[in-house]
Amino acid sequence: MASTSSTLEINDFAHKDLDDDGREKRTGTWVTASAHIITAVIGSGVLSLAWAIAQLGWIAGPTILMIFSFITYFTSTLLADAYRAPDPVSGKRNYTYMDVVRASLGGSKVQLCGIAQYVNLVGITIGYTITSSISIVAIKKSNCFHYRGHDAPCNPSNYPYMIAFAVIQIVLCQIPNFHKLSWLSMLAAVMSFAYSFIGLGLSIDKAIGSEAKTSLTGMPVGPKFSATEKMWKALQAIGDMAFSYAFSTVLIEIQDTLKSYPSENKMMKRASLVGVMTTTVFYMLCGCLGYAAFGNDAPGNFLTGFGFYEPFWLIDFANICIAVHLIGAYQVFCQPIFGFVENKCAEKWPESRFIMVEREVRLPFCAEFDINLFRLVWRTTYVIITALIAMIFPFFNSFLGLIGAAAFYPLTVYFPIAMYIARAGISKYSFTWICLKTLDWTCLVVSLAAAIGSVQGLISDLRDYHPFKE
Repeated sequence: MASTSSTLEINDFAHKDLDDDGREKRTGTWVTASAHIITAVIGSGVLSLAWAIAQLGWIAGPTILMIFSFITYFTSTLLADAYRAPDPVSGKRNYTYMDVVRASLGGSKVQLCGIAQYVNLVGITIGYTITSSISIVAIKKSNCFHYRGHDAPCNPSNYPYMIAFAVIQIVLCQIPNFHKLSWLSMLAAVMSFAYSFIGLGLSIDKAIGSEAKTSLTGMPVGPKFSATEKMWKALQAIGDMAFSYAFSTVLIEIQDTLKSYPSENKMMKRASLVGVMTTTVFYMLCGCLGYAAFGNDAPGNFLTGFGFYEPFWLIDFANICIAVHLIGAYQVFCQPIFGFVENKCAEKWPESRFIMVEREVRLPFCAEFDINLFRLVWRTTYVIITALIAMIFPFFNSFLGLIGAAAFYPLTVYFPIAMYIARAGISKYSFTWICLKTLDWTCLVVSLAAAIGSVQGLISDLRDYHPFKE
């Protein structure tokens, strides 16, 4: 009897370290989820919003930003309720976006979701490799301009910094999963606040006494700027604003890190509200004050595009913060890719020691940690391939706009709305159904228009394309 009692006590103790699905107990809170969201959403793109508002003007620019913030928050609450099915509190967990779509909709829509999500995630990681190198190069340029003058020929190569970024990611990619990523997301979120505040402060300083020309309708049409060009630029600006809020590609993976009390959907909705409100405040301040400072000539990025030259040390620090933030953001977006591939391989080859076995490694002056050979080889290969693509196609950010246009509608709007209609049993042509479908179709039109603008930008980049030439 004593032996049986002892066994039961051991089992009870073991169960305390596991969640209801038998996995390691989740410890995430709405604070860590908010950090993940802010890391994913507030990218260095916040510094390009002055350019976007310059294309649209004082009326349309801020209005469109607010509309997209509302849409993103609303659809994120619908998606948060789909993490467990059929009941949002006590139902079976779904670990990925594809799992959520499979549980609520099924059929070919699961494959469509997978293609949209993972192509977008791969594109983002390539884009971040390019953007991080631009930030480091901006530091070299800033120092060069400071010591040699603003007209000096300062054009360092991006390629060494893409390689350095890839080396750092190879090390960080050995973090096993999203659950172990909270510290890096916290650091990245702090960095995003730091460079946003610096950009904000510099914009306020420049805006005081600035004679930059602004208008209610944005960049005016004239001899140097045709109506057609204005249309393309406006479409690109609307697309940039729509995609700047999107974190639905990683929402389910973030929600899967949360502890189960209070319920995950409640915590995720709170985290989404905090994340979207925080980013909206920063977007409005940086976009509007940046436009006030630079007017219709606002650069694409006023920290790396040299809207500011002095104080050079502060601009250098801001660009270091951008690079550190992108290091963390890369991990937020690549972890779902790693998890998907590794889970599929584990299902297909469950007996493979190369795939399944964790090996304990101890490094000097470091704690023990587990290394999986498959994880080491596959993740290293992924980072190397994405870095090579970034080096071969340095205009990839234009292509990323097209990928974003293709992914924004299905992942941020269509699937959350379709799953809500299916789960709630909303009847066709009812008032609620009409409202949801109107939102759905409007966002589809916006995505198509932004995709057309991105294609035009891509064609323009391809005209002067020369691989491995600065």
